[in-house]
Amino acid sequence: MISQFFVLSQRGDNIVFRDYRGEVPKGSAEIFFRKVKFWKEDGEGDAPPVFNVDGVNYFHVKVAGLLFVATTRVNVSPSLVLELLQRIARVIKDYLGILNEDSLWKNFVLVYELLDEVIDFGYVQTTSTEVLKSYVFNEPIVVDAARLPTLGPASIFMQGTKRMPGTAVTKSVVANEPGGRKREEIFVDIIEKISVTFSSSGYILTSEIDGTIQMKSYLTGNPEIRLALNEELSIGRGGRSIYDYNSSTGSGTVILDDCNFHESVHLDSFDIDRTLTLAEVILKVRAEFPSSITANTIQVQMPLPPYTTRVSFELEPGAVGNTTDFKEANKRLEWGLKKIVGGSEHTLRAKLTFSQELHGNITREAGPVSMTFTIPMYNASRLQVKYLQISKKSKAYNPYRWVRYVTQSNSYVARL
Repeated sequence: MISQFFVLSQRGDNIVFRDYRGEVPKGSAEIFFRKVKFWKEDGEGDAPPVFNVDGVNYFHVKVAGLLFVATTRVNVSPSLVLELLQRIARVIKDYLGILNEDSLWKNFVLVYELLDEVIDFGYVQTTSTEVLKSYVFNEPIVVDAARLPTLGPASIFMQGTKRMPGTAVTKSVVANEPGGRKREEIFVDIIEKISVTFSSSGYILTSEIDGTIQMKSYLTGNPEIRLALNEELSIGRGGRSIYDYNSSTGSGTVILDDCNFHESVHLDSFDIDRTLTLAEVILKVRAEFPSSITANTIQVQMPLPPYTTRVSFELEPGAVGNTTDFKEANKRLEWGLKKIVGGSEHTLRAKLTFSQELHGNITREAGPVSMTFTIPMYNASRLQVKYLQISKKSKAYNPYRWVRYVTQSNSYVARL
């Protein structure tokens, strides 16, 4: 739980400020910047990421020359808050494309909308860019990366150098082409950080390469993506020398001490042919009836390809009363919802693992999606009973009259 969140420039300018609980004084941003500045001037080095001033805990990280800060008076996990600040910076960068002071000033309305969805009354709701797309509707004002001035002392040596920024790094996840058309793109970045220590005589004492493969997809429809790595890829040294390198051009044996993968990556074929398979199915249910009406006992079913071996489910944050299951015997996905209020939308993400390579589009081998539901006090035809008249046997004869509207699904099927 945090009380405040704000972003400061290198000069101490308050670019973004949001007070969630009103427990910390409004001048906390100035207090924080003065403390951080004097910390360095006193010769004690950079300020630690967490410190306390007058009973207020300050947490901060520095990203792209900007200070992302959170404050609170309660005792919370420092690692949790620091990770939250990093994720907020990443979400803002995903939407703006470029994270710097200029882009924040030009998109402050979008940034505040993001903050309102990420944090509610000091509590984190979600930091997923994909989830936020359903709730954030402002379009970013794109900043031209090619015109950005270089920062730091090294810029004086680069005045005559033309640089073309990476498109994937500086593109917003919601930006479209002129005319509103979405551009089908996917970017893969192989990033390696090298650490080497040499002796005075020039020999290598220690050497290490820490790398990541980052993928950023702008493809519609969540198609399957296969990424092939070196065939002669060895995980674990297995007694080999750490200097047994052949080539850096993609051929020869590559030795990895260790590696880990994102949860959406399927590793069935990785040990055989060094390919990674990613397949994801997204189901959305939206109630197109008034908010005063509630549907009950909703059951969604979807047949999957016969070679599906495992399914992992991911529900939207805060989902209550949902059940998910994979019927392996008949290869069927089942999603149950206890109730749905009119006007609401619910999303289920299912990551599929296959025993063989998927040929073509998954929609040709899966589906259709069927749904059963019951909606009390609602009828789609708008047919109404104006009155119910009963012939009286006597003046004292006055039975109770009940009229109930119920809509049930008979055959409700959506083809893929």
